[in-house]
Amino acid sequence: MQFRDFALQVAGIAEKAGQVILEVYHSADFQVEQKKDDSPLTIADQRANQVICDALNQMEFKFPIISEENKAIPYEERKDFSYAWLVDPLDGTKEFIKRNGEFTVNIALIRKGEVILGVVYTPVTNELFWAVKGEGAYKREGDDYIRLSPPTFKMDDEGLGVVCSRSHLNEETQQFVDGLNSPNRVPKGSSLKFLILAQGGAHIYPRLAPTMEWDTGAAQIILEEAGGKVIAQDTNEPLRYNKENLFNPHFIAYGAVRG
Repeated sequence: MQFRDFALQVAGIAEKAGQVILEVYHSADFQVEQKKDDSPLTIADQRANQVICDALNQMEFKFPIISEENKAIPYEERKDFSYAWLVDPLDGTKEFIKRNGEFTVNIALIRKGEVILGVVYTPVTNELFWAVKGEGAYKREGDDYIRLSPPTFKMDDEGLGVVCSRSHLNEETQQFVDGLNSPNRVPKGSSLKFLILAQGGAHIYPRLAPTMEWDTGAAQIILEEAGGKVIAQDTNEPLRYNKENLFNPHFIAYGAVRG
């Protein structure tokens, strides 16, 4: 299985989902509903999810799909998955509703708890990122893909860029930021927070609040393959996937930190 070719196929799927999202984005009515957890759901989430799931199921290699918008698969079934897709068809629904453009399509492939392939597409800016484990992280530039390699930094450097969510910032996160040397806050929505680290536009993303596995999987491998890392606060290990509980632990994402 050539995962690089696989990633480019998935990139095309993400773009098709992005086109569907933009159709809704430029319409008058998002048809916003509230989920049981009070998070918003729009018709764009649902339509993009359908596009992605249909396309993934038509690929040569077929794997189960764990998606934010699909019916939950019981862990007794999931625990035996060797491979699975992890899908967030519209990451940053709150940003979508605000019409600020900071939302993404996230598709990852996980193998035995580890992400091995990730694609993130930003519909409004038409930016496409992908990574395959051991093969680097890339961003589309015209007809080519450039390899991401952000500059290195140390945690005691002055003026580090700290990416913070536009929609979530709690006391624990503020305490972390206050412990840095004259940091600069960089507000950003959705998985774009990881991508700005992977490109060297900021340095650290502390997420000391709830997230789900589909929020992070695709962007995590892009950041890791660019030279960064995403570390669980409780274990100091990289985030793992297809756990019994699909909530992530609190984590810190770093760009190319050294020392």
